[in-house]
This record gives sequence, structure tokens and C-alpha cells, in this order.
Amino acid sequence: MSVGSVGSIGDDVRDQQTPKQQSLGTAAARNLATTTKSVPQMQEITSRWLLRMLPWVQVQGGTYRVNRRLSYAVGDGRVTFVQTGDQVAVIPAELGELPALREYDDEAVLAELANRCEQQEFSAGQLLAEAGAVADRVFLLAHGRVEQIGTGPYGDEAVVNVLADGAYLGEQSLVEADTTWQHTARAATACTVLVLTRSDVLNLAERAESLQAHLARLAALPRQRTNKYGEAAIDLSAGHVGEAVVPHTFVDYEASPREYELSVAQTVLKVHSRVADLYNQPMNQTEQQLRLTVEALRERQEDELINNREFGLLANCDYEQRLQPHDGAPSPDDMDELLSRRRGSKLFLAHPRAIAAFGRECNRRGLVPQSVEVGGHHVPAWRGVPIFPSNKIPITAARTTSIICMRTGEAEQGVIGLQQAGIPDEIEPSLSVRFMGIDEQAIISYLVTAYYSAAVLVPDALGILENVEVSRWS
Repeated sequence: MSVGSVGSIGDDVRDQQTPKQQSLGTAAARNLATTTKSVPQMQEITSRWLLRMLPWVQVQGGTYRVNRRLSYAVGDGRVTFVQTGDQVAVIPAELGELPALREYDDEAVLAELANRCEQQEFSAGQLLAEAGAVADRVFLLAHGRVEQIGTGPYGDEAVVNVLADGAYLGEQSLVEADTTWQHTARAATACTVLVLTRSDVLNLAERAESLQAHLARLAALPRQRTNKYGEAAIDLSAGHVGEAVVPHTFVDYEASPREYELSVAQTVLKVHSRVADLYNQPMNQTEQQLRLTVEALRERQEDELINNREFGLLANCDYEQRLQPHDGAPSPDDMDELLSRRRGSKLFLAHPRAIAAFGRECNRRGLVPQSVEVGGHHVPAWRGVPIFPSNKIPITAARTTSIICMRTGEAEQGVIGLQQAGIPDEIEPSLSVRFMGIDEQAIISYLVTAYYSAAVLVPDALGILENVEVSRWS
């Protein structure tokens, strides 16, 4: 048999094994078919519970003023530090957060006081101060957690308070000579603190006339009569009989109340006229571009309401309303403590990982958190207060985050959102889309703008559980 004969036989065999196409292929058929398409999708879109749950107050003129009863509370902020390697130093101006140095602005003297702060390290369980001992120094907590220990009603040990980064204790020792420690201070973790002694302050005051005059003026000030919230007292009489003299009084207001100006988030959306004219079936291109732009703008709005340094919830919570978890992870006890600091709490706001960490703590104790229905959604709750998720609350490199608890509403003296509805070219309340024209390259421009802010009407309307660990597993 020749070679050519063998090749033809092989071709015949292959033809028998490969069947011929008998119908139109799908690749060619798709050229005649209509494709069903989804609208453009976007991973950034979240539930945005904060924007949905905040009551929004109409603000005329772009500014909201919070008038409060006069308060004498001072020095309630946090001290900020700078770190170089293993060395920590306090920023001199931050010493003004101490009540004794409030409104003292001599930068040279503050710098000298900062230099006199001595860095000390305490290990977990070590005592910083003991109750009843003479308090002659102030501790500035740069890093770590410190427990203030008191005596319970039956003589047992009780944790009165937990302090964390930026807190201070012993501040009264700088102005009062015979003050003593009311509670024992014990390091719950390894702590780095800066110590400023009363003797250092007095020695410097002998050379710095401005500091000496400041301390003398502070000592001479009459003690203001206040209620337990630091507000100017209102004199009342109750339970008297006969012709007792009824006290005279008035309600004093803050002379310079805080004002919140509406913040803004803006972008310029650009669409080519050819795209807007020709490619609008089955979906309007301009409409879809605008829809996703508005979604991104609302996401940024919620992020600003939580994290903005001027009006964000995390930055504007009163120091007295900031709590520390007793064991790192968010426990039911910590959530109860957060609730107990305010009346009428309406919601918790937490990162999803913080909610999961709280769930693990409940599981460890054999507890099952209830759920409540909000707007057709079932959300976890604690003591009937819903816990809403928000990925805008940051998680630090140390795997810690915060849990926010708030009372809302103007009538309840709570937290409110601020907006101005009715602005020109408005498509949603306080959000407008303005046509800016077409340039020489045939590109259409739209200015998309959202105006917003938030206000905390009284300090106890907002509370935060800080430094919550989210990576601990039982």
C-alpha cells in the first residue's frame, strides 16, 4: 500500500469521527440576540443606617446654634503625645487640658513643664497610686489601660473606672497641697505614663511670674456652685413649711454657644454629549452616572458624620462619656455600662467585626441577644436597643475599634443630623445637581453637592465604648 493511500484513509477516519455542524452556533446567534443587562453595580454601597436613623433638622442660613445652660466644667479633654522610638513626650500645648493649666498660654513655660515630665513604665498589676496616700503628682497616660479601684459596699474591691490613652489622673494635686488619692490606680496592661510632680510646677512658678499669677488667680477664684453635670446651679427650696424665704434664682446660659455650620461634599460629574445622545437604550447613561455618583456622595457623607474632626461623632463625644471595656472584648457588662450613662438610648452603631466580637462574648456566657425589626429588617439588639452595622467606624492596626451609643432627636436633647432642604436644583433633601454647561470638547458637566452636619445637643446624648478588641476568640 502506498503512502498516499494511507493518508487518505486517515482523513476518512477523522471525517467519520468529527460530526459536521448541523445548526447555527451560539457565537453567531448572539449577533442577532438582544442582551439583558443589569444596571451598573457598585460594591461601595452599604446600608447607611446612620443616615437612615438620624432625625434630620432643617437648618436655615446654613448654621445651627446649640444653646446650653452655663457649664463650669473645664479640662475634660485628652492629652496628646508624640513618640520617637521608645521615648514619649507630651505636646506642650496639650498640658492646657489639665484643669490647673486651662487657658494658660505661655508657650515657653508649657514647653518647660513638658520637658519636666518624666517617662515611667508600669507592668500589668503594678500600682501607680494608693488610695489615701498624699497626691503630689499628675499621671499622663500615654499608652495602656489603668483601673481605678475603690471599695465596694461590702468591703470588696470594685473597679470604679477604666482609663486609657490620653487620660490623666491626679490633676488636683497641682493646685491643692493636701489632697489625697481617692482611689487606687492600678495598671491593667503594660502602661507608659509621663509624671509631672507638684514640686516641679511650684519650682518653675517661682521663676515664671505668669505661671505664678495664673495659679494664684486659680486659687483665689470662688468655688462655683454647680449640679453634678457641672452646670450653674439653680437655687430651689422644697419641703419647707410656714413663711420660709423662697430663694431667688435665674438660669444662666453659655455666653458663646457652639455653632455648627453645614459641611459640604461635592464633585463634578462629566458626561460626553455623544454618550448622552446616542447610548441611552435601554438605560439612560446620564441617569446611571448620576445615580452612582449620588451613592458615593452619601457614603462619604456618612463617613464624615462619624469621623470628621469638627463635627463627627467619634471626635465630639464628651470625655466623661467615653468608656473602656473591662476585659478588652465587648462584653454584655460593657454594653450595659454604656446604656446606663444615658436615658432613652435609641441605637448602637458598631463595625460588623465589633458586632461579631460581641456575639462571641454572648456565646461564651450562654446568652442569646434578641433581634428587633426596623423598617422590615431584623437587626441584633441588646436590651431592646438595636445594634446597627457601619463599616465607616475604623479598626486600628491593633485590631481595636469603637462602639457608639446615642440618644437621638431634638425634643430628647439627643444627636441630630443637620441639613437644608429646598436648595436650588435639589433632587434629594439637601442634595442638588446643577447643570454647569458644555465645554468646547462637547463634555457636559454637572455639579453634585450635598450639605450636611451633625450636632450633639447635650454631652450625655452620645457615648462611646473605646478600644474594643475584635480579634479575640474564646
